[in-house]
Amino acid sequence: MGRLLEGKVAVVTGSGQGVGREIAFELARHGAKVVTNNRKPVGKNESSGNVTKDMEKAMSADRRAWFEKELADCSGDAETTARAIRDGGGEATAFFGNISDFETAGELIGTAVKAYGSADILFNVAGAFGFSPIETMTPELWDRVNRVKPLGYFNTIRHAVPHMIEKRWGRIINCTSRAWLGDVIKHAEYCAANGGVVSLTRAVAIELRDRGITANAFSPFARTRAAVDLEMYDKIVPEGEKAWVDPKFTVAYDKTPAPDMVAPFLVYLATDAAAHVSGTVFSVAGNRVGRYSDPEVASAVYKEGGKWTVEEFIATGNRTIFSDYKSLADR
Repeated sequence: MGRLLEGKVAVVTGSGQGVGREIAFELARHGAKVVTNNRKPVGKNESSGNVTKDMEKAMSADRRAWFEKELADCSGDAETTARAIRDGGGEATAFFGNISDFETAGELIGTAVKAYGSADILFNVAGAFGFSPIETMTPELWDRVNRVKPLGYFNTIRHAVPHMIEKRWGRIINCTSRAWLGDVIKHAEYCAANGGVVSLTRAVAIELRDRGITANAFSPFARTRAAVDLEMYDKIVPEGEKAWVDPKFTVAYDKTPAPDMVAPFLVYLATDAAAHVSGTVFSVAGNRVGRYSDPEVASAVYKEGGKWTVEEFIATGNRTIFSDYKSLADR
């Protein structure tokens, strides 16, 4: 196997389990020294909090057994990931801390520089989520999710970029979600957070394009602890509180690809071979990789000699700017 990242130092937030863990493993396989991260040590069978303890108590024995098994299969934290890398002959250091705090994010990047002398590659995979109809969503849920994305991602980027500028080489790869386009799940706070990630990534890519630094984003589809929570949540909440806007959009849990499937392409983005790739959002699902198009104006109408009136739009809109239009809800 090629050592494509020999001599590089990578920081991976949210790498205790799931997609982040597999990215950390893949980076190490290609020779990178890795600093792993999540907020705190994770206990056995610990969920992300959306399926509450009261919900667990109300589960049937069969459902509880399934839930605990799936959580066990995807449990772990920064230290278990780092230890697995070291056991495999690689170099890795764990850092526990919440990147939504600016100083803590600085300590994370500082750990990479102190331990290995650099911070060349930054994977932001950390995230938070929750389910709620917009009409009952609490400010606490909004803040909890948006403090990680995009705020936490800004924090790590802000501390890592000076080191990348100094070396005139850097790779920033941020985890977003298909939710950046709006979603068929009731989590508007998560949609906003991931939309912020896309905008932040594109802005950083443009700003740093002449510094040898790339920035890209990826939307993964993989079986993770979040997928376990979503699967169980909709089975136990009352009908009116279910996460999906419409049940027909539900994806079967057992059809969801394993998280290790997405790692190779994402680590490719960190190599010299991808130096020309920046400011792009990718969809990665199993062995399928997709590239999103850039947003652009789809239709326009212009009036000579003055401003429009409301009445003119009523009279002409359906045969001009809205001639081929469908609302987002109908697409």
